[in-house]
Amino acid sequence: MMNTTVKGYAYGAIAAASYGLNPLFTLPLYKAGLTPDSVLFYRYGLAVVMLGILMKLQKQSFALRRKEVLPLFVMGMLMAFSSLALFISYNYMAAGIASTILFIYPVLVAVIMAVFFKEKLSMITILSIALAFFGISLLYKGDGETLSFVGTVLVLISSLTYALYIIGVNRSVLRDMPTSKLTFYALVFGASVFFVRLKFGASLSPIHEPLLWLNPIALALFPTVISLVTMAKAVHYVGSTPTAILGALEPITALFFGVMIFGEPLTPRIVLGIILVLSAVTLIIVGKSLVKTIRIRIFHH
Repeated sequence: MMNTTVKGYAYGAIAAASYGLNPLFTLPLYKAGLTPDSVLFYRYGLAVVMLGILMKLQKQSFALRRKEVLPLFVMGMLMAFSSLALFISYNYMAAGIASTILFIYPVLVAVIMAVFFKEKLSMITILSIALAFFGISLLYKGDGETLSFVGTVLVLISSLTYALYIIGVNRSVLRDMPTSKLTFYALVFGASVFFVRLKFGASLSPIHEPLLWLNPIALALFPTVISLVTMAKAVHYVGSTPTAILGALEPITALFFGVMIFGEPLTPRIVLGIILVLSAVTLIIVGKSLVKTIRIRIFHH
């Protein structure tokens, strides 16, 4: 019998790695001519169905109080725009590097909490911000090749909107809502963004090849449902901080598939930049123990 600690770390690793599978299932759809909005509409729609079934099986209530509707709508908008910015960035830069820059959202949470909620900035937080900034600058100026400015800005917007989502949930009536219910409604409202942007479905790219359907199904299943269930179990067995640190496997997974399958570049400079970004985030998690944050780190782009 596996002891609970090993079990917890295993669940945490599965949760983080499954988030990193975004590029693996997204890039083939782009190659087939689908737009980011179409990919995300399929993904959000299928994830709503899967989560709905999961909630039914767990006998969870779908009922909402009136005061929860507007905050859920706002969270859905933040989630959708965070996903959209990230998925558009894949057209401008290597998905592995995009996933690494995206991973600085805990640093952004700390900065926002300090600026707007007067939380004290510790020396660890300041060091983390400096490390993250330096790491991104190394990634930005690759070996003889500068990262796309548009792509970098898009990923930073994605990270920022996700940080706002985390703070929004923790600072609103949604704080004690069950994770799967919160995600379900955020996805429902988020899907409406893509539906409107797709001219109410008129511009939705069809998927003609049956095999290609495996990609949006996997996008809905792995970075949403599987990661949601395993994340909750990891927090239950080992707590929030180790689970958050294991989140570093997310960009590492994206990088691995980016390099191995899509031939994305990996130079010593990029590796150093990635190590600095991951160190910055790990430092801030250890230093601050983002306990509440991890409870709702559920659906990643």
